[in-house]
Amino acid sequence: MIRVLLADDQHLIRQAIATLLDLEPDITVVVQVGRGDLVGPAVAEHAPDVLVLDVEMPGMDGLSVAESMPGQAMLILTSFGRPGYLRRALAAGVRGFVPKDASAEELAAAIRKVHAGGRYLDPEMAASAMMAGESPLTDRERDALALAASGASVTEIASSLHLSEGTVRNYLSNAIAKLGAVNRIGAIRTAQDMGWI
Repeated sequence: MIRVLLADDQHLIRQAIATLLDLEPDITVVVQVGRGDLVGPAVAEHAPDVLVLDVEMPGMDGLSVAESMPGQAMLILTSFGRPGYLRRALAAGVRGFVPKDASAEELAAAIRKVHAGGRYLDPEMAASAMMAGESPLTDRERDALALAASGASVTEIASSLHLSEGTVRNYLSNAIAKLGAVNRIGAIRTAQDMGWI
């Protein structure tokens, strides 16, 4: 049996997916969690073979969970097919990326493939990621823009990143220019739409 951990903050969706997966003869959902920060303790307690993670969850998003657990067989199940999410997931070692509108059969096939050491990427999501290209933002520009997206002021961003306010303003200005935006809000929107922050 392939032992699965299922992490999704939407209880009804998580329950439905678990029920469908448990109908498969070789897959069993051994634990369900509704927050990203509960994945680590659940993995330690239940030792699942494959983690199926939603991207957007409270506590810790699915991509951050993936980055914190290198070597673990993981699959992202998401309704957000943003190119940056796919690239970030692959960089973190995630071997599967499946849209939430996939069939139960497709999800089960993806879990089997990831469990066997292979990769399963939704073709449309993979094509979108290839066409979008790499993020033009540096790590610091991305960090500053992500903090700005959370509502942090320049002073708060500077304190959080241990930088001067002038340096933060430069990073934000660079991000705005690189993304072809008119202002910080436009840059945030573009970066979020692409999955770069």
